[in-house]
Amino acid sequence: QVQLVESGGGLVQPGGSLRLSCAASGFTFSSYAMSWYRQAPGKERELVAVSLSLGGITNYADSVKGRFTISRDNAKNTVYLQMGCLKPEDTAVYYCSTWRPTATGVKNEYWGQGPQVTVSS
Repeated sequence: QVQLVESGGGLVQPGGSLRLSCAASGFTFSSYAMSWYRQAPGKERELVAVSLSLGGITNYADSVKGRFTISRDNAKNTVYLQMGCLKPEDTAVYYCSTWRPTATGVKNEYWGQGPQVTVSS
């Protein structure tokens, strides 16, 4: 069965750091681009970061650029999101997902369970 199991969510102070992990199984991880999304209560889900399967190419939302880093370890079937200089507005549920652009739009075949990240004093 396909699984994306996330860990690393929790409470952190403004200006602090937190690392999320997403361990994949049940599919060929190295063949997929991986992504992180987030959604705050009452707000739309937004794409935070994308890591392509090869070449080390990454993309970030403007709101997190320079503060967040997406990385992956294909040998461990794991994608990470290192978050630094955290702000209260980063508070959200964070989801890892496969990310596959198509002619009709991006397809997200698989999703993690979405742990909460709360940034507060």
